[in-house]
Amino acid sequence: WCVMILAHAPLRFSLGGGGSDLPGYAEAHGGFVVSAAIDAHAYVLLHRRFDGRIGVRHERCEVVDSVAAVGHPIVREALALTGWRGGLEITSGATLPAGSGLGSSSSFTVAVLAVLWALSEARGEQPSAARLAEQACAVEIERLGRPMGKQDAYVAAHGGIVAMTFARDGSVDVERLALPTTQLAARLVIAFSGVTRGADDVLQAQVATLKRDPEDMHRIKAMGYEARDLLLAGDIDGFGGLLDEHWQRKRRLATGVSATPLEEHYRAAREAGAIGGKLMGAGGGGFFMLCVPEDGRAEVEQAMLARG
Repeated sequence: WCVMILAHAPLRFSLGGGGSDLPGYAEAHGGFVVSAAIDAHAYVLLHRRFDGRIGVRHERCEVVDSVAAVGHPIVREALALTGWRGGLEITSGATLPAGSGLGSSSSFTVAVLAVLWALSEARGEQPSAARLAEQACAVEIERLGRPMGKQDAYVAAHGGIVAMTFARDGSVDVERLALPTTQLAARLVIAFSGVTRGADDVLQAQVATLKRDPEDMHRIKAMGYEARDLLLAGDIDGFGGLLDEHWQRKRRLATGVSATPLEEHYRAAREAGAIGGKLMGAGGGGFFMLCVPEDGRAEVEQAMLARG
């Protein structure tokens, strides 16, 4: 009974091709995304309860008598998927806020599944990273019906910097990339827009657009391959230019991607010298990733601070 397990799964920056993993596109055309785990995490702490009930501590606290009564949808479906009935206390936290475009819900899902598997002594070996990612996708996409892609779960489970190929049959191939992370990090400025939002509405609009006209996403997927090649070659300036093109194309996929204040933030960054940039995730808020010249970091940072 005296068992306490802590799991943490990383959030991510999508570096190229983001959106081509959405089911409405990947199932018809296949997808390709380059993404990097970062040093910010979703945390899940689990221990056993002596009374057989289920406790969940997140934005609110709940103690219930059955899995079906759990209010937190991800925890409920993860418990159901892994076969737990009760006697557990689950507490969650995160380095950065939810709704910030960094894949936090999938990171949380992976961490929940990891602690549930770790607690069980009857299931044999721990599942592979690929298996954890598959189960996280099953929870969010299949059981909860969220209009999202698979990249977040796979990055959270595998860690590192990865290139992911999403086949039309639903399978995912993950390739680890040996990128110059120190050099890349020195050229990126990450700025919080001050806005958090749920991604579902924006993603639903993007899926509808992709079914009508996939041309912009065809190009975004191609930019994923280009981003991989440019980064492997150490061409950070070229990568920055791709970010700008990605921003211009993705903002056309749904009206909620780039509201007026976000456009003004991005314009200010470009005027301060940023080579390019984009909003993380579906858009509509969260974090900007901005690529800056080698000697131009301070100017872009000051421009973003001046805008709050």
